[in-house]
Amino acid sequence: MSEKYERQMKKGVLDMLVLRLLRSEAKYGYQIIQEMKEKSEDTFLLKDGTLYPILYRLEDDKLVVSKWSEAVGKQVPRKYYEITDAGKNALDEIEAVWNRISDGVSKIMED
Repeated sequence: MSEKYERQMKKGVLDMLVLRLLRSEAKYGYQIIQEMKEKSEDTFLLKDGTLYPILYRLEDDKLVVSKWSEAVGKQVPRKYYEITDAGKNALDEIEAVWNRISDGVSKIMED
């Protein structure tokens, strides 16, 4: 039962977390997955099938753009995702909402 609730809670913050990871630099999919895993200390273990629909949706919403890297030597081309100015503005708004919700939950849970 707790797995179901954990999945629901995580799903609601994934867009925010992906945008946050892209705020510092453009990244490719596997890099986002690894960084999310490491920074969350294994709390967020995303699979390709979870991440890419998020990236495509963010791209459709013009919050991120993608571009392919050039193949160098044996390195294969990679598709990099970069946050847009609209994405940075959206992230600021989402973070403000998250902080308000998080504070409200904490106040209720204190009792």
